[in-house]
Parts: sequence; structure tokens; C-alpha cells
Amino acid sequence: MKVLNLIIKQKYFDAILAGRKVQEFREVRPTTIKKLLQLDEEGFEIEDEDGNAQPIKYDAIQFYVGYNKDRDSALVEVLGSHCEIFVDENDEPITYEHGRDKDGNPLVWVAEQVVFDLGKVLSHNIREKSKKV
Repeated sequence: MKVLNLIIKQKYFDAILAGRKVQEFREVRPTTIKKLLQLDEEGFEIEDEDGNAQPIKYDAIQFYVGYNKDRDSALVEVLGSHCEIFVDENDEPITYEHGRDKDGNPLVWVAEQVVFDLGKVLSHNIREKSKKV
């Protein structure tokens, strides 16, 4: 099973467990592209026939609440995923520069996100809440 590990806030975690949050959105950034999108051997996005980037196919997402050692977690099925490109008021893709190529030219990135369609909760670990004395 191919699993993506993600950190989320408690309110979103609770909504997933309750079935109110059925999609998870992750912006594709230079720091996250390798775990979100399929890349070719040169590190470029693999695109479909319409030019849309292809997300990595995950079977499930392991959600963790925050960064503490003792934290809530849940393994949630992924039903599907797709990429969405952010566009401006003229319906043009939003781009930004980050980094440089081997010749020193700026690298232009398209602002986009991966949308994961969530299925059932496969397992969860809810920590015992601290009781006030």
C-alpha cells in the first residue's frame, strides 16, 4: 500500500473522521513536488493529454495532527486525485519564479494544487485527552 504522510490541524482531522471533509488539498511547491506529482527522469512533471500534471497515485493518506510525538493520527483511503491550476481574473495560470536552471536562468513554476478524494477511515489512533484537575 502506497501511503502519503501529511500533517493537519485538529479541526480538519476531526472533520475527516466525522465524514464532513471528503477532500484534502495540497499546494504543489518546489519542496513538495517530489511527493505529490509524477516526474520524468529529468525531474519535469508528467502530464496527461490535456497538459495537466499527474499526481502520484496513493492508496491512503496517513494524517497526523501537529508535530508532537503524542498526537492523533488516522489512515484514510484515497479514492482518486487530480491537479488544479490556480488562475487569475483573466483565467490565465498564475506563475512564480523559484530557483535557477543550470544556465542561471530563473525557473518559472505554475501555481497548482493536488486534490485528494478521501474514502473511508481505515484505522485511527486517538490519544487520550488530558483531564483538568
